[in-house]
Amino acid sequence: MKPTAADYRDRALLLLGFAGALRRSELVALNVEDLKFCPEGLRLTIRHSKTDQAGATQQIAIPFGSRPETCPVTAVRRWLDYRSIETGAIFRRLDRDDRLDAAAVGAILKKRAEAAGLDGNRFSAHSLRSGLLTSAAMNGASIFKMMDQSRHKSVQTVRSYVKSANLFEKNAVKGLL
Repeated sequence: MKPTAADYRDRALLLLGFAGALRRSELVALNVEDLKFCPEGLRLTIRHSKTDQAGATQQIAIPFGSRPETCPVTAVRRWLDYRSIETGAIFRRLDRDDRLDAAAVGAILKKRAEAAGLDGNRFSAHSLRSGLLTSAAMNGASIFKMMDQSRHKSVQTVRSYVKSANLFEKNAVKGLL
């Protein structure tokens, strides 16, 4: 079946939100001008966030994924090309060209989770951010690299994600008894 506009947009939205550990407000605030495609992937400029109200901006790297269907860089490029978006809001409503609002991110995630056979009630827009941190911890990423991606300022906050993800991994007791 040929992908629809919603398929292209939602894939880009969810993959970029996950890879960037983005808050829903950060995700819908992104403009094309905040993207810089480069040989390594995508440099993303976050102009405002919950922890950067002054707008000092932060940059994060979004590397290419290992498979085209799960690559956030490819998904964003396909969405922009599909809708011929060259400036302004990246993520837009389909019925008109308005920017998506933050509430739409959670609704899209729930809808796509249910379409995949999952319980949509177990997901929220925060699942993208927490999911990246949990998955990165399970994959052995350093807490400092995780903080670079998520832009958390507190090790303690990120540690709460890691603790639940890696309870037995590299446990201090492992190999001692």
